[in-house]
Amino acid sequence: MADETSGFDVDLFVIGGGSGGVRAARIAAGYGARVCLAEEYRVGGTCVIRGCVPKKLMVYAGRFADEFEDAAGFGWSLDTPRFDWATLKRNRDAEVTRLEGIYATNLMRAGVDVVAERAVIEDAHTVRLVGSGKRVRARFILIAVGAHPVKEPLIPGAELAITSNEVFELETLPERILVVGGGYIAVEFAGVFAALGSRTTLLHRGDKLLRGFDDEIRVALGEAYAKRMDLRLSSTVHRLDRRDGAILATLTDGSELRVDQVLVATGRRPNVAGLGLEEVGIELDAAGAIPVDRFSQSAVPSIYAVGDVTNRAALTPIAIREGHAFADTVFGERPWAVDHDLIPTAVFSTPEIGVVGHNEDVARAIYGEVDVYEARFRPMKATLSGRDERVLMKLVVARASDKVVGVHVLGHDAGEIIQAVGIAVTMGATKADFDRTIAVHPTAGEELVTMRTPAVIKRPVGVG
Repeated sequence: MADETSGFDVDLFVIGGGSGGVRAARIAAGYGARVCLAEEYRVGGTCVIRGCVPKKLMVYAGRFADEFEDAAGFGWSLDTPRFDWATLKRNRDAEVTRLEGIYATNLMRAGVDVVAERAVIEDAHTVRLVGSGKRVRARFILIAVGAHPVKEPLIPGAELAITSNEVFELETLPERILVVGGGYIAVEFAGVFAALGSRTTLLHRGDKLLRGFDDEIRVALGEAYAKRMDLRLSSTVHRLDRRDGAILATLTDGSELRVDQVLVATGRRPNVAGLGLEEVGIELDAAGAIPVDRFSQSAVPSIYAVGDVTNRAALTPIAIREGHAFADTVFGERPWAVDHDLIPTAVFSTPEIGVVGHNEDVARAIYGEVDVYEARFRPMKATLSGRDERVLMKLVVARASDKVVGVHVLGHDAGEIIQAVGIAVTMGATKADFDRTIAVHPTAGEELVTMRTPAVIKRPVGVG
């Protein structure tokens, strides 16, 4: 029932129950706002249900293969390990369900009214619930519907492929799998399937993986992956056909592959179809995303958007911070905006990648003269295990200010390392600050505070 004094049923209506929407709803409710949240699928969004969390559990599963092999060099004798996909799937899915329950419980405890329906926007203050037909009047509307994977470019036989959504529904481990793409998702899943025992081909149209990352990191990851799987660069799929119980992939270079599954991970697009944005005058940008200002406000003053649907930085922690900033700004009288310029991030490949700040080329474009410090070494664990493994660490320093403006790590636990380093870089740490930090020995991370001699080498930028 609408508040007779305001004419609104709720102060905030959130469309989407992912990380950004849930955080905004809880914080707003904590300020005393009447909040309703609509989610048509499962609370938790991509990250919890079919993204970061279940994927990382699969990454852990794959890395045990290396651990079992490495144990022999340290004196352990093990029977031949056996992997069971059904057990991993069952336990992974149970954990996802548990986390979904926690999200739902936290919303309930915060006083948020959660409805399991699709919601569409009818005007600047009205949302219609599609299933029941109920209309809700809201002082503010927050769009937090995320994005979805796409099979682009569309090719003949694309319906035979799966995306990163369906990969979690596979009932058996494919004996042979083709992964198409060169970004986070393709790289991570290719690493998972190769580690779990699938004969894996990773196919990318560029000449290096992970466009936008530091070139040396990209090259080093490619070299490592070429040892773990069939890595094919500068090519992609021309068509897919069903053939003798398998999938025949014809590549643009004319070669053919017979596989049991094809995972296409070439991009994601905002979930804006049928949302009602046209009715309220919100025009999408070139990427199909909702344009917003630094405070996440759209062209319609009462409508805001956070997370992947805005295409600013498609990362769960960013969506969470945007949702928090929105609630603080609109309901808490504590206005602040998320800084999208300095974002620590990790790629859970094997070897893992951790990055904060700029790569060499971007740093030069912004700061002019930069110094680059590098360390390449065999990790201590590999000396006894005998594994052919290398670690790469780089610091990019703006020469004029001595500020560390980029840190790039490839190796075990790079994500954990970069989270800690990200604090220092966010605070504006200089190379001198790194130098006067006592090293923790023996660790890989100590290399970040013991590099002394810059090696400024301009390297050609890849086109991948």
